Amino acid sequence: MRPLVAAALAAVVLLTGCTVGGDEGGDEGGDDGRGGSTAASSGAREPGADKDTGSGPDAENRSGAGASRREARRGIPGLGPRTLARIGDARQVFVVGAEGPDANRATAALYERHPTQGWQRTAGPWPTRNGRKGWTDDHRMNDLRTPTGVYGLTDAGGLRPDPGTRLPYDRGPAFDIRGENAEGEPLRGAFDHVVAINYNRVPGRTPLDWETPLGIDRGRGIWIHVDHGSGTQGCVSLARPRVAELLRRLDPAARPVVAMGPEEFLAR
Repeated sequence: MRPLVAAALAAVVLLTGCTVGGDEGGDEGGDDGRGGSTAASSGAREPGADKDTGSGPDAENRSGAGASRREARRGIPGLGPRTLARIGDARQVFVVGAEGPDANRATAALYERHPTQGWQRTAGPWPTRNGRKGWTDDHRMNDLRTPTGVYGLTDAGGLRPDPGTRLPYDRGPAFDIRGENAEGEPLRGAFDHVVAINYNRVPGRTPLDWETPLGIDRGRGIWIHVDHGSGTQGCVSLARPRVAELLRRLDPAARPVVAMGPEEFLAR
């Protein structure tokens, strides 16, 4: 990335991303995304901290093969017929479910559809954070809520080198972010690795592309990124090792999507 372009993009992040409002910034690094299946999406589908607090694949192994077989038979736990219909032909689904609409903490797991065995959990459950004020079916810029729905995951990037993802990965200094979150902890490092959630964005472009098919008032820069110790401006955050693991697991050929929102929403 050329220095002048990187500097310009970094300035955009500061103006429209995590630092909006002055006291917190690590979320709306860019509310632009591709591939969702909600009315608020422009794509094909809708809807930590440095410490590793997630249980990861080892927890799945401890749970036993029997649990995986049961999950495969009943589909993806917690997802109702409307949500499953929005998933379409995706063979990877990252499910982020919260207890209620005002919750800013949630739990996430990755599911993959096997041709003969059905849906199986392949990673997680992992603790996550989302918008400071919870969730919304009608996301607006700076509302501090995360948009509910099912959205494609097609593009990634970050300040640090590619951890081994098969998604297109844009690395550059424009992903550097300064300042503090609402609890006074540093935001730096939150965008070391990111996955763009395809909400109000054009798929197939860098997460730093700010075109908003629904208009700027609907927000932009909804990403999955490294946890910075508090609720976000609208993104979903994971412990640093978990973001890298998710990047390595996502496969463009599987048409990966995220299904996210309160449990009641996902169960519809």
